[in-house]
Amino acid sequence: MTTGLDRLRELRTRGLLEKVYDEIATVLAEPDEVGGTAGAAAAGRLLGGIDPDAVLAHHPATPVVTVAVTGQSTVGQVIDPLRGELARHGMLLRPVLGEHGTYLRDLTDPSSELHAAAPDLTLCLLDADTLFSQVPAVWRPEDVAAAGEEVLARCAALAEAAPGTFVLNTLPLPRAHTHQLVDHRSRALLGAVWREFNARLLRLTASAPALVVIDLDPLVGEGGPVTDPRLARYAKAQLGAELLGAYAREVAHLARAVRGATRKCLVLDLDNTLWDGVLGEEGPDGIAAAGTLRGEAFGAFQKCVKQLGSQGVLLAVSSKNDREQVLRALAAHPDLVLREPDFVAVNANWEPKDANLADIARQLDLATDALVFVDDSPAERAQVRHGLPEVAVVALDEEPALHVTRLLADGWFDTMSLTDEDRARTGEYRVRRERRELHANSGSHEEFLRALDIRLELGPPRPHEFARISQLTLRTNQFNLAGGGHSEAGLTALAADPERHLLLAARSADRFGDNGLVGALLVTVTGRQWHLDNMWLSCRVLGRGIEQACLAVLLRSARDHGASGVGARYVPTARNHRARDFYPSSGFAPRELRVSGEPGDGPVEFHHDLTLLPEVPGHVRVTESGKAGR
Repeated sequence: MTTGLDRLRELRTRGLLEKVYDEIATVLAEPDEVGGTAGAAAAGRLLGGIDPDAVLAHHPATPVVTVAVTGQSTVGQVIDPLRGELARHGMLLRPVLGEHGTYLRDLTDPSSELHAAAPDLTLCLLDADTLFSQVPAVWRPEDVAAAGEEVLARCAALAEAAPGTFVLNTLPLPRAHTHQLVDHRSRALLGAVWREFNARLLRLTASAPALVVIDLDPLVGEGGPVTDPRLARYAKAQLGAELLGAYAREVAHLARAVRGATRKCLVLDLDNTLWDGVLGEEGPDGIAAAGTLRGEAFGAFQKCVKQLGSQGVLLAVSSKNDREQVLRALAAHPDLVLREPDFVAVNANWEPKDANLADIARQLDLATDALVFVDDSPAERAQVRHGLPEVAVVALDEEPALHVTRLLADGWFDTMSLTDEDRARTGEYRVRRERRELHANSGSHEEFLRALDIRLELGPPRPHEFARISQLTLRTNQFNLAGGGHSEAGLTALAADPERHLLLAARSADRFGDNGLVGALLVTVTGRQWHLDNMWLSCRVLGRGIEQACLAVLLRSARDHGASGVGARYVPTARNHRARDFYPSSGFAPRELRVSGEPGDGPVEFHHDLTLLPEVPGHVRVTESGKAGR
């Protein structure tokens, strides 16, 4: 059987890796295809000679992730597994490796190579020597505690100085250190000191938006030894290959989250996926998610799925079954943890599953690349991979005890932070059904909008809203007028300079409830000229006049504050073409067309002279909180 690694070797031998890089993610679609973390490292070595510029020449849309790597000890061995893991997710690594033992200079010197590279992620790998290098030759647990205080202070300072999203890790405690203490009381105290250090390191993320701390404890618990004593002694490689491979996988998931590529919807098969048995053949009495050892494994899987759903992951069903029978089972079967209200869509029919997934995406107004599909059938998975290659596919097998592990292996739903809007997302999608019913029963779209009773609040973001705005800028595709997004730390810095930048948050509500924070506007002010750098609006509220109301309020505020005009820029992307006429429809005139590729597909600069201002749509009631201007 030809494996993903075999295919990579063939492509490398033929000199085709750059030309077909867009196919690499498919080749390495499943962890098992390349043999887990060790296989990812092997894939990374095969891809090691790849020229990023050549890849971009063939595939300009390939996401490039610049990653700076430095640390206490030798850390270069993380590059190969990281390259392989990023390739599995369709991303291209551009690494910048610091010199051994220079991590403090690398991270604090603005002229260092790491800073000059403007990395998306800066990895600073810590290990036991980070603390033990600072204790005397003869030491006690109290000496380690003192060293920990110094390192924590240093890490807090580095989080402020490091470029990009700064990534630290907790420190494993090797037996080679604990057992230098011969009495059990001292060993216990050292263990407590060590865990307190790691806990405080993890808590630094609460006050440093640009900091991420990867907890190595779960990775050590599921992997092999922390290190190879010989490599640690002679090569100064304190973290072993298996642990670094698992760490690289976590970093790849983080890279996806930083780029706003978090998946949004989990689509589940039912038979032998969500429950044990085949409903259509054995009836409701023949399926189980409790009561037997296998049934309990399915029950544990359902609990895991429900936990994901509670954090904003939309849950849906695609099952080849009779719909009414499925709904009865979801409503009444005593074993089930998940019920029909937990799902935003239940597609139970006999249509091909790729068609069902496309239909679910349409129902939820999502792109199909926001979906993760879970099924135990190799044939169904292959059919979805062929019909919808952009859908992430999770392979289950006949062993339900591994369902949870397989579902969580690739961190498809990992995000930088969780907001109140995330937790309320399933409820919001249920309310969408009520809005659709109101729309269907209205005489016209205008009547529907008047009946919605839309309220819009526009003003500076509240302190807790920066995480949500960052998430919105990174995840929004359809109404993201200039493309791209911002980190939470970046937005906080922009808002801290009100003389130069204006950041506004849009919150909406209607007769069905509060929609929360649904949009944002970012403006740069230069003298009397304002420039709308970008505007984002959630697809949940598109087409209700909220975007027009936001722009009308901004233009009026600009004139009231003495601006001579407002500029704006539209940058076409693969998803925002529906918004290309938004600025012209609001009175903006095109100033400049920068051609990129085919005529008319480049960025367009617009200008509004503030002579004739657009009105806020009559069905939208606007409240300005704080100041919608400077």
